[in-house]
This record gives sequence, C-alpha cells and structure tokens, in this order.
Amino acid sequence: MQDRAFANKKIDFVWNTVVEEILGSRETGVTGLKVRNIKTQGVAELKVDGLFVAIGHNPNTEIFKGQVDLDDLGYIKTQPDSTRTNIPGVFACGDVQDPVFRQAVTAAGTGCMAAIEAERWLEQ
Repeated sequence: MQDRAFANKKIDFVWNTVVEEILGSRETGVTGLKVRNIKTQGVAELKVDGLFVAIGHNPNTEIFKGQVDLDDLGYIKTQPDSTRTNIPGVFACGDVQDPVFRQAVTAAGTGCMAAIEAERWLEQ
C-alpha cells in the first residue's frame, strides 16, 4: 500500500509534522490545516479540502498485559470463532481484539457477539 501511495502523483507527503489546528468553518468546511514540524517547531498552513483522522493501529491494551493473553502485536487473544479470552467470563471485542479489520462497524458486531457470549456464560 505504501508503494502505491508513493507512486500516486495526487498524494503529497508531509513528514515529521503534527496538526495543530483544522481551519475552516461549518459553512466553508475544511479549508486548511495549521501544522507544526516536530523537528524544527516551524508552523505552516496547508491548503486542503478535507482530512481523514487515523488514530493508529496499536491496540490500547497495555492495561491488560499480564492479565489476559495478548498476541505479539498487543491484541487480546480470543478463542476461534468467539470473543472468549483465556479467562472465564472475560470477553474481548472490537479494535483490541481484531487485528485485521479494526473498524467501528466490526467493533459493534463483535461487541454484540461478546454480549451474547457473556449472557450465555452468566446463564451457565
């Protein structure tokens, strides 16, 4: 995917930079970004028509380390075709358990799965 992005003439890369402010209004939509270079601390404005915010691909599971089984990437391990973890009565779903899709829609779906499995576990 990275090679495809580098080869795409429509994509410009701005390295070592964080967004400080999104410019625009409800009426105009996004018109630009105020960005800061983390190496030089220089601030600049970029003209853009929109932006996509990505929160990253690292699961926020540090709190569970040593309590439930995690894979090498930090995702909570679950039993095949299930949301059950290695601890009875503990279920995992969504972005902390799904290293493939990591999407809100699948998180909602696996959240429903975990709720059903928890209900069944409680009934036993």
